[in-house]
Amino acid sequence: MLLFYAGGVVAQQEGTLAYTVSMEHPETHAFHVVLHCSGLAGPVLDLTMPAWMPGYYQLLNYAKKVEHFRALDGSGREIGWEKTTENTWRVVQGPEKVVTVEYDLKATTNFVAQPWLDTTRAYIAPAGVFVYVGGYIHHPVTVELRVPAFWHRVATGLEAVAGRKNIFTAPDFDVLYDSPILIGNLEEFPSFTIRGVPHYFIGYRTGDIDREDFMKALKKVVEAGIAVIGDIPYKHYTFLATGPGRGGIEHLNSTTIGFSDEPWKSPEGQRWLLSFIAHEYFHHYNVKRIRPIALGPFDYQRENRTDMLWVSEGLTTYYEYLIVRRAGLMTGENLLHNFQSDIAAYENKPGHLYQSLAQASYATWSDGPFGRTGDSVNRTISYYQKGPAVGLLLDMAIRHATGNKSSLDDVMRGLYRVYYQGKKRGFTDQEFRAVCESVAGVSLPEIFDYVYTVKEPDYAKYLAYGGLGIDLEPRVLADGKTERSFRIFPLPNPDALQLAIRKSWLGE
Repeated sequence: MLLFYAGGVVAQQEGTLAYTVSMEHPETHAFHVVLHCSGLAGPVLDLTMPAWMPGYYQLLNYAKKVEHFRALDGSGREIGWEKTTENTWRVVQGPEKVVTVEYDLKATTNFVAQPWLDTTRAYIAPAGVFVYVGGYIHHPVTVELRVPAFWHRVATGLEAVAGRKNIFTAPDFDVLYDSPILIGNLEEFPSFTIRGVPHYFIGYRTGDIDREDFMKALKKVVEAGIAVIGDIPYKHYTFLATGPGRGGIEHLNSTTIGFSDEPWKSPEGQRWLLSFIAHEYFHHYNVKRIRPIALGPFDYQRENRTDMLWVSEGLTTYYEYLIVRRAGLMTGENLLHNFQSDIAAYENKPGHLYQSLAQASYATWSDGPFGRTGDSVNRTISYYQKGPAVGLLLDMAIRHATGNKSSLDDVMRGLYRVYYQGKKRGFTDQEFRAVCESVAGVSLPEIFDYVYTVKEPDYAKYLAYGGLGIDLEPRVLADGKTERSFRIFPLPNPDALQLAIRKSWLGE
């Protein structure tokens, strides 16, 4: 497991950091958090609440939910503190180097990037609950959960402390912040094992769903995702279903997803649900391990901007479609429809004339992941839509240049092997392009123009490499406006290479 750190470097590992989280009165929507610090260096401790949660690229200002903050010394006497920034509390240490801080945390937003507590369940989004100590962000930490007697289950990717009920440990705060916790009378689906590694699905209000049928499909999705990279980098994996809703956030060995049984009632809904889960699952490779260099070590106090979210998010969307197809859970026709829908979604809006894919990645902190919606003229795009489209063209370019001997899969495996396993860091924009061109064996300037400029992609050219055509003709709508359908279809008379690429890409 690759562990990132931020917020300063400490050479020593002295001292202890131990949290206790209580929720005795869930009807108040407030967690009570206690942090016990002992043996830490320095006359003062700076305690900071993160401003955002990795995986959701928006400032969330968790510190505004903190109430009744106080600090105590080893004898239980209150000691001095001051608020040095909007999310940092500075506490004075005495010579005994023992400090306990406690605070209440309002948990009133039901969303996967926010903590939530009511009488039905608790959800701990760790970046919004736990302050970190400046200079000690890579220090080991324990978390004890004091759970109401009427709730019987805790689910998390954190490691449990052997022989201690509801006590968990993390090697550092980056892992703690990457490990959400779901608590309540939860429902556990039948688990499955792949190469000896267990996978769990545990949730709240999962509805009337055929669990055996669903888990058989989910196992196929996970197997297809693993096959892209070939390595399983975790010891166990947990899907945390927080109840009805469509949000999802990825983690190193878990994912949090909004979930209900409603989509499972139709074939179209099943494809959507499995694609959504495939996306969040594949993120444990692409963004948590295969990542732009800006996304770790994290700065938890401000935006971590990058031009490469089109890779982290857009290419993950590309792979969610391929994974579900490779798992045999959607048809080739379904696959083509997904891509033509993404292309049409941004090409039929004026934003594609103004904002590049790289700019959309960088601006997500202000524009949002799907672009701005309140402008009089739409001047933004979504990397969730153009990203997979460019991924398709890039994949076709690599397959064509190598005679179908290599593909985008080889790029992803190369990034995983060289940067995650080898260099133990993220990659730069230039390094990502270099890996793509190395795998292709040729320069790919036109493809990267589609990333960094608003140049119109030559869809027909690249899709033809894979024996596919695209309808680019405008059509008149009932209101008199025109738009293009971008319908993608198999070409009638492909040559041998085109046919080979099409068959291998479509999984025929």
